[in-house]
Amino acid sequence: MTEALIVVDIQEGLIDLGPANKDTFLSKVKATIAAFEAAGKEVIYFRHTEPEGFLSEGDASWEVYHELTPRPEDNIFRKNFNSIYRGTGLKAYLDEKGIKSYTVVGMQAEFCIDTSLKVGFEYGFEQILVRDAVTTFDKDQLKAQAIIDFYQDHIWDKRFAEVLPVEEVVAALE
Repeated sequence: MTEALIVVDIQEGLIDLGPANKDTFLSKVKATIAAFEAAGKEVIYFRHTEPEGFLSEGDASWEVYHELTPRPEDNIFRKNFNSIYRGTGLKAYLDEKGIKSYTVVGMQAEFCIDTSLKVGFEYGFEQILVRDAVTTFDKDQLKAQAIIDFYQDHIWDKRFAEVLPVEEVVAALE
């Protein structure tokens, strides 16, 4: 049973840019957050932070996406790299709380999610990724959905994390 939910970089500015499958992505993220909250589990948010401009602290683009509404007791970490661990204090926080397993949702598949899952694996955490509760943007060479599918099915699942449908994650919390 996973002990916490980690929500990575679902911020106003990134959602405004229109990531792949935005509506489906957000509905799965919201369902996952609601299930963790109902189960009394911890929800940890991350905001990617740039030094100035877009995604900089204080800019409207930097805020957690308004439909997610973190609770007062939820921790919101800021990060400056493609990892939820580097320079954030997350590892020490999880160790202090005795959290050994967590579930991940968020953005962007090929950057922050990929790096964070691999680092978490190296630290020995049990990780679950909610299928299709991760998104990214089209690239010149590859469509976003191809990137998402490739990472979910060929990189992360059964290697760095267990990739499970939202229904299975929610049912395990009930």
